[in-house]
Amino acid sequence: MTELDDSHALRADIYRLLARLLLEAPDRELLDWLAGLEIEDDGSPLAECWRALADASANSSPDVLARAHFRHLVGVVQGDVTPYASWYRNGELMEEALVALRRDLRRLGVERAEHSRDPEDHLAALCEVMAMLIETRSPSEAGFFMAHLAPWAFRCLEDLAAVETPFYSRLGQLGRAFIDMEHDRLESEASHQPVRLVEP
Repeated sequence: MTELDDSHALRADIYRLLARLLLEAPDRELLDWLAGLEIEDDGSPLAECWRALADASANSSPDVLARAHFRHLVGVVQGDVTPYASWYRNGELMEEALVALRRDLRRLGVERAEHSRDPEDHLAALCEVMAMLIETRSPSEAGFFMAHLAPWAFRCLEDLAAVETPFYSRLGQLGRAFIDMEHDRLESEASHQPVRLVEP
């Protein structure tokens, strides 16, 4: 296969970054990398979100963010935000959205990592799948997004944008803007796909 063009490679990278930061707190190296990003000032909402995340990264410490990550996204019972499709779509964990997702993942040949303790409908896992679908040029990319992210990911990231920790609030804002752009990009493409993924 030929290499991905820059726009698709960037999309895959953003999905992987979102997955990484939703799953665990950033270390010092990642914070420094984010703080040092050179952001093109194109006036877009996404560029503004990148700049805000870079500024928040420069003023954050790994120890503080480790505690904030637990409080916002994990919790003793659950965090401030519960980043699972079943929670947002069905009101409970381990519900219909997860069943439908597992069916589609089997069809795509995607298996859950043995070391993972989270159900497959965690937003981080879905971002990883999207990155993989982009990188492999899967024809299921748009359909997967519309079936399994479009119905709820924006609301989840909107809730994350409302938390009090600046870094995680800015991450939510960035994710929200990116998912909105992805929806605009993939909605019409999904409507022309001959094979539809299963929805709960």
